[in-house]
Amino acid sequence: MTRWLNWFTNLFPVWVLALGALALWQPATFLWFKTAYISWALAVIMLGMGVTLTVDDFREVFKMPKVIGAGFVAQYLIMPPLGWAVARGLNLPPDFAVGLILVGCCPGGTASNVVAYLARASVPLSVLMTMSTTFGAVVLTPLLTKWLAGAYVEVSALALFLDTVKIVLAPLLIGLTLNTFFPRAVKKVLPIAPLVSVVTIALVVAAILADKADAVKQWGALLLLAVLLLHTGGFALGWFFGWASGYDDIVRRTISIEVGMQNSGLGAALARNNFPTMPLAPAPCAISAVFHSVIGSLLAGYWRWRPPQQRR
Repeated sequence: MTRWLNWFTNLFPVWVLALGALALWQPATFLWFKTAYISWALAVIMLGMGVTLTVDDFREVFKMPKVIGAGFVAQYLIMPPLGWAVARGLNLPPDFAVGLILVGCCPGGTASNVVAYLARASVPLSVLMTMSTTFGAVVLTPLLTKWLAGAYVEVSALALFLDTVKIVLAPLLIGLTLNTFFPRAVKKVLPIAPLVSVVTIALVVAAILADKADAVKQWGALLLLAVLLLHTGGFALGWFFGWASGYDDIVRRTISIEVGMQNSGLGAALARNNFPTMPLAPAPCAISAVFHSVIGSLLAGYWRWRPPQQRR
């Protein structure tokens, strides 16, 4: 049973791509998944991540603060300004610019842990980096979004902060608490938690694309180019950041994956909740979820056939 669950989970990019394509072809298929459900869906995903955490995980952060700090810095040093630069360089319409910048300001995505496994990177390091950037997002995502997207729309950092606490921090802490005090019960649901997250994020992506299908089709080429530049740039610059910092190939791969893969679902929820005058802002977030999954999987396939180079 566990083997089949893992198989379905590892096909995450396939499900996202398939449901996304179906949503654009037949939008009515996913309109039942109302956009109002998105915040709750993201909370479920964060809860699923939270129940995998233990107090020992936080102790591990203090055992290797330098390398985890490198991943944290790379995430917030590279992706937010890259999102802004792509939006400005392509002269995106305001809605799409804000959505793309918001994606760049989000933390690493939980799917990065699956891709790290497939790419022969460090899964424990990937998990710890995702955890640290996710907690950091509570403060940094609102502040960076206000700074970089403020030229397009009035941004309330406080509203973004409270929304991020509700969607990210609270479910993570609830999950951690459940795992700490009810480990036996949590152990029973752990095998299906990753699959639940995969199905949920695929539905979130499909629902947003279905709701914005006409706009995505109209602006498809420009949106695809913008998101492609953001994520390919993130993967490449993340790898070079690890290389410039003197880390070995395994760590470079891990940082590359963590930087290149964003929590696009969180971006979609924040865009929908905080920018009501920009109804198309969630669209780049949905396309981002498809793109970073596909690019990450292709990169993982390449790296899987190339054993990591060892330091001499």
